[in-house]
Amino acid sequence: MQKSILLCFCFSFILGSGLESELIFAGDNKIQIKKAINQVTSNQRPGMIWLINQMPEDDLKILSADFLLSNCEFAYRAWRGTKWGKKTPEHIFFDAVLPYANLNERRDNWRKDFYERFLPIVKDSKSAYEAAVLLNHKIFEMVGVVYSTDRPKADQSPYESIQAGMASCTGLSILLIDACRSVGIPARFVGTPRWYNDSGNHSWVEIWDDGWHYTGAAEPTGDKLDEVWFSEMASKAKKGNMKYGIFAVTWEDSDHYFPMDWLPSIKKYNGIDITDRYIQTINLEELIPIRIRTLNSLGIRQANKVIVLGENNFLYEGISKDQTCDMNDHLTVMLPKGKTFKVRSGHDVRTIEVVKEEIIDLKP
Repeated sequence: MQKSILLCFCFSFILGSGLESELIFAGDNKIQIKKAINQVTSNQRPGMIWLINQMPEDDLKILSADFLLSNCEFAYRAWRGTKWGKKTPEHIFFDAVLPYANLNERRDNWRKDFYERFLPIVKDSKSAYEAAVLLNHKIFEMVGVVYSTDRPKADQSPYESIQAGMASCTGLSILLIDACRSVGIPARFVGTPRWYNDSGNHSWVEIWDDGWHYTGAAEPTGDKLDEVWFSEMASKAKKGNMKYGIFAVTWEDSDHYFPMDWLPSIKKYNGIDITDRYIQTINLEELIPIRIRTLNSLGIRQANKVIVLGENNFLYEGISKDQTCDMNDHLTVMLPKGKTFKVRSGHDVRTIEVVKEEIIDLKP
């Protein structure tokens, strides 16, 4: 008799939660979805209902109750148990901490593992901002992952990147986002399908601390966020343009999809156009970006000293980027249009007239 009453209660709860369509999409996996709903603790139930309502339909068909219950348990633990988590509004927690994935990457059960690995690193941090900076400095060396275009694929899950020991900007971003979420730092995936000059795409990370801040994954800039090598290119993005705009992933309902350069035909993951936040208001029309690479005999990028000389005793010195940096991350000098400069590295010297942006290759 008691068992029958309990089953009736659980069935009534499911009907009242608005999850009927999700159970239909789940198909044969609906037993697991029901189990997750019925077994989640009362204080975590709002998160579980939100997650199942918002999760991709494909996930409804494959994710186990144990996966979802563990995800909720450790997400709530990080939210309630950290200084910054206690300051995070529920709607930010739902959309940028609770999700177990970003886009189409393989569904790894990373939540508990990452919580136990990475919380000791940041437990003494005073804010989500400070903790995110620290994670970006520490975790990639800890797990043995470096940037490389030789990675097996673009859209690697965290454990795929750890197994390979390498990842592109997409895989690095996914890894940092999941590490942040594991310790209660709201984080989301951001990117552009194409820079304004068609030099490629890029992915990076935004974290929330009383507002959104951005950083390149595995590209920390001291103890600062909102300072990145791609600022100049991002400043020329085009709002409302699905090719040249800048978008953030959201699990909330949205009028936009997130454009994935690695799967351009897939339009089922929600996105937000956030281009406005990256467009600079200053006038850079008279300053032209000149990007400088130094290459060895095999055409591979190397780090070398570069000097740029111009009239009126103009002198600039910098170090070119090697293969460990993003393929679009070059030593960049903003030079006045119409002027002539000498660019030198070692014994190789080039004289250039600044007409339009270009890449200068030197072989020291």
